[in-house]
Amino acid sequence: MTLAPRQQDILDLARERGYVSIDELAQAFAVTPQTIRRDINQLAEQGLLRRTHGGAASEASSTQNTAYAMRAGLMRDEKQRIAEAIAAQVPDHASVFINIGTTTEAIARALLNHRGLKVITNNLHVAAQLSDKADFEVLVAGGTVRSDGGIVGQTAVDFIQQFKVDFALMGISGIDDDGSLLDFDYQEVRVSQAIIDNARQVLLAADSSKFGRNAVVRLGSISLVNQLFTDHTPSPALARLLAQHKVQLKLV
Repeated sequence: MTLAPRQQDILDLARERGYVSIDELAQAFAVTPQTIRRDINQLAEQGLLRRTHGGAASEASSTQNTAYAMRAGLMRDEKQRIAEAIAAQVPDHASVFINIGTTTEAIARALLNHRGLKVITNNLHVAAQLSDKADFEVLVAGGTVRSDGGIVGQTAVDFIQQFKVDFALMGISGIDDDGSLLDFDYQEVRVSQAIIDNARQVLLAADSSKFGRNAVVRLGSISLVNQLFTDHTPSPALARLLAQHKVQLKLV
């Protein structure tokens, strides 16, 4: 099916950036938000885009994540609000795991006003952000370093399993409507599973673009999480699972 010129431009922008908002598209094309919503709906019906709250995301591969630089720019305001809400749940002098992801890097920045934290991470960016705090103790897992600063592999799993901490501050690539927590790298998932197993409380950060996002590796169930922090109400099916498993939903 041939797309209208504006729809093709919307699709091209979404593929280039990974995510586009309705408001920015309406302004760019000098049309109403309702017109953009209709365009997005038609593109989604053809399987070319994935609708999200307030915009649309590229219908990317389920086997390969979006490039790090692109992920860092997506949903920036939403990630910041989520990060600040999670940081507010962490008391001074707590021990925390922080895993891989651009959202968890925002959480690390939001923790800089805390005092006396013990941070254990497999994210080099998190370690770099927090290591200048004289009253923080930052421990970094060993293992294979990925291009996005994540550290994975059995050595990282073994390192994580030496600890029992107060909070796991987690990001995730996707959450299915059946409650599955999804990611792209099975080695990353093994480290994240060890993090969850060795934390007393699991705080999950997931902006609304993660709902319904396809990724090939299953980390586990949403029932593993104590609190879910997001910017938009999830689908009714997922909301029912949160209630069933007594997962606290924190909207920011």
